[in-house]
Amino acid sequence: MTKTILVCGYGSGISDAVANKFGAEGFSVALVARSADKLAAGVAALAAKGVKAAAFPTDLGDPAAVTKMVSEVRAALGPVTVVHYNAYAGGAGDLTTASPADLRASFDVGVTGLVAAVQAALPDLRAQKNATVLVTNGGLAFYDAKVDAMAVQWGAMGLAVAKAAQHKVVGLLAEKLKADGVYVGEVIVLAMVKGTVFDSGSATLEASTVAAKFWELYGARAEVSANVS
Repeated sequence: MTKTILVCGYGSGISDAVANKFGAEGFSVALVARSADKLAAGVAALAAKGVKAAAFPTDLGDPAAVTKMVSEVRAALGPVTVVHYNAYAGGAGDLTTASPADLRASFDVGVTGLVAAVQAALPDLRAQKNATVLVTNGGLAFYDAKVDAMAVQWGAMGLAVAKAAQHKVVGLLAEKLKADGVYVGEVIVLAMVKGTVFDSGSATLEASTVAAKFWELYGARAEVSANVS
């Protein structure tokens, strides 16, 4: 049976490396983001390597759009075997001045969209062997005074809220779905990744290293949360 990975929040860094890694291992790849041009370029690059891929432009902060997208992926590429959630929104940087709409948008992309994607894919996941949900997280998820100070300094308070909630969602889904044979895990990235919008030239972590960790989690199906730095 053909295996399909749903890559939500596709971009030039970790998600591209994950798409390439799983594609090289025989998965069909569904790329999801808002930018149709970016998705088209990603599909073309994968196709050039012999990977079956398709683009699904979607606002991942819109649960109805996410549900519709998963249905379209299923129709185009077959049942979803792996959900990789890499999406985030960086709004609401200062919680003392941010609008409720900005904070909600950050939460909806990071958390509500994740839950919507998993819910929509659940019929597929429950029916398949080695079904998996993989989430890209970061150090802002941690409850730690130094992390909080960093989030304030960087103007990333809304993102920190979303990432902390995302971390909890991963744990809850891992516990809830293990009886169904669905593995849920996250990689918490603790260093700047080369080639991303955050890389000002000093990044030290290769996206392929993170992708390799995701592949390891997919195969071992043991750790719920793993750090990479």
